[in-house]
Formats: sequence, structure tokens, C-alpha cells
Amino acid sequence: MPAYSNPDGIDIHFALIAGNDDIGDLWEAARAAEVKPGTIRVWVTRGKIEPILDGEAGQYFHLPTVRQAAAGGAKFTPADPAANSRGPHAHAA
Repeated sequence: MPAYSNPDGIDIHFALIAGNDDIGDLWEAARAAEVKPGTIRVWVTRGKIEPILDGEAGQYFHLPTVRQAAAGGAKFTPADPAANSRGPHAHAA
């Protein structure tokens, strides 16, 4: 189950029929979230969001859900932004 779920399938179906601007491909999702397309792929892999359609033509996303995920931020924000998985960066003397 993704952290940010898409709306009900019937809502998406009617949005597709109506030509609603709430549905977009990978690049439109990246623009909506103001991130790079690779970030959207990472979010999908990590279960933050999921595409509404995934096939030979590519992945399509519910853009309001993508915007919500972008506004939600990261799952973990370190107390020290300079810290990484191996600890704080060493300062040159």
C-alpha cells in the first residue's frame, strides 16, 4: 500500500474519459511535484506513490496525489542535514 494512495478507480476512470488534467505521464508528474523524473521513479519503487496506469505506453499518475506526496516531504529528516549514513562529515583543519 503506497503512503499516498490514488483516488477510487471509478473517479480516475471518469477523469480519463473527461480528458481531465489531473492525469499525467512521468514527466508531467515530475513537473507537478517540482522534482526530476528519477525522483518519481524512486517514490514508486519505495512505495510512496503508485502509477494509476502502468504498461507499454509508460506510467501515468494522478497529479494531485503526486503534489500531495511532494508536499509531504521525506519520511526521515536528519537533525544534522550534513550528516549521512556514516555520520557527520569531517571538517578539514
